[in-house]
Amino acid sequence: MNFHSHQSQLIATAVGASVATACLVSAYSAYSRRERRKHLTEEINRSLSTQKSSLDVNSYTNNTPPSPTIKQSDDISTDYDEELIREQLARNYAFFGDDGMTNIRRGTVVVVGCGGVGSWAAVMLVRSGVSRIRLVDFDYVTLSSLNRHATATLTDVGTPKVKSIERTLKKISRWVEVDARIDIWRKDEGEDLLDGADWVIDAIDNITTKVDLLKYCHEHQIKVFSSMGAGAKCDPTRIQISDISSTIYDPLARSVRRRLRLQGVSSGIPVVYSTEVPGDVKLLPLPEEEFQKGPVKELGAFDDFRVRILPVLGPLPSIFGLHVATYILCELAGKPILNPLSIKNRKKLYERLLRDLLHREIKLTGEVINKLSIDEDDVSLIFEDVHRGRSVIPPHNVPSRPVLVRWDIAKPLTVDNCVVMDFSEAEKHYKESGGSLEEPTKQPGVIWGHEVEHVVDRRAEELRREREWWHTNQEPLILIMHPQTPTSAAKEDWARSDQYHISFLHEKDSTLDGVLANSKANGLPEIAVSATQGKFLKLLAESINAKRILEIGTLGG
Repeated sequence: MNFHSHQSQLIATAVGASVATACLVSAYSAYSRRERRKHLTEEINRSLSTQKSSLDVNSYTNNTPPSPTIKQSDDISTDYDEELIREQLARNYAFFGDDGMTNIRRGTVVVVGCGGVGSWAAVMLVRSGVSRIRLVDFDYVTLSSLNRHATATLTDVGTPKVKSIERTLKKISRWVEVDARIDIWRKDEGEDLLDGADWVIDAIDNITTKVDLLKYCHEHQIKVFSSMGAGAKCDPTRIQISDISSTIYDPLARSVRRRLRLQGVSSGIPVVYSTEVPGDVKLLPLPEEEFQKGPVKELGAFDDFRVRILPVLGPLPSIFGLHVATYILCELAGKPILNPLSIKNRKKLYERLLRDLLHREIKLTGEVINKLSIDEDDVSLIFEDVHRGRSVIPPHNVPSRPVLVRWDIAKPLTVDNCVVMDFSEAEKHYKESGGSLEEPTKQPGVIWGHEVEHVVDRRAEELRREREWWHTNQEPLILIMHPQTPTSAAKEDWARSDQYHISFLHEKDSTLDGVLANSKANGLPEIAVSATQGKFLKLLAESINAKRILEIGTLGG
């Protein structure tokens, strides 16, 4: 290229001008950005300086309470526009309709236990329109709570769980009425905490308090929904809602069901639980030095509350809580879940087991038997609770064709003397036992070994301990039956009169004499009933001793 030519000089001039222009544009852009940044910084500083008097920075660095100005910013006005409420709940109104949402917004829910399950249930109930909620829990937020609690943050550690939830609920719903109680529910003082409740959520993980609450609600006709064990579970596909009587494979549900049945509550309580069979995950052990310091029970906040940690996968309690909230919302709205997908055909299974047992007992005794001494509830107890749906014979598999068997044919058929086996095992059991009551040839321990006999004895002992627990924790009960059910006024007059004492002098027929003899033989008080109520005599003979009077009208022959 000839740089002395006119064309070359023009090209060089154009390139130089372009470079100079680009440099000027870049420099101006950089200058403009610096100026804008400087202006923004000045604005932020001015804003901070005007708010400095109302912002206590030390409250974030030191653990001092926030200033009154900060507290006032969190206060929620009760005067909230109805249009805004309906807009916030628009999706729920579209689902439940006006009438359903009116019922939800008027509903009052009490959440007893505000941990991983209860906190999620409370949050979703308020998000969905529930306007009055009471939170009951004595516990405080810890660092380990943060993996599952719905509202707790690092700043909540060391504060009551109910207060953490209350703060969040008031930020979600400006019209909600939250009654946060730092307290523990006790059956002797439970009326105040449950006052006015349309629904009660049981999210307690202590079995004694849990059973007391469920029994109290059932007795006082308070609607209650209970959460079973979410700890040591990981499979969300096995979580479901059912009646307490239909629960299987859940150890906590099994214990609650057994204790409630002993107290006369066999069904009528909806629960959320998991059919996932617990694996090897157990309570974490305490350090050895804690045992050396003294009784480990002293580490608990209250008696009978566990002091060891149960491993919990964070999402599982939240799923349990969402199940609870969904069920209660549908109930409040008048659109209940009519057919929860519980384990199907369980009732048919119990009927078949009872029918097969009846046929075997007829063959064993050589007599016609119209009704066995155990019923379907007992079958459920034996199969689900005592033997966990598995054969008593090692390796304790789930039977492909389960049957109930009288364990020791030399003893009467009772809940303690009835076990689960597979069909082939049952055939062997009856064949080698001799096949009849008159000439038993072998004891069950000889047929199956002492290991199996030990398992049967241990489970029978569990039942006996639960009965003893019932006897020591419940008031005695005397059942007095009348030919006709009196009116309320007549009951009061009767209670004040001498008829209370005369009722013990009813004429007894031969059947009743036998019942009373059985009662005395078992250490029970003499029970006086009208001689015509034969159908109820068996229950009376098996009832527990007490002093409280339960009046029962005509039940039929």
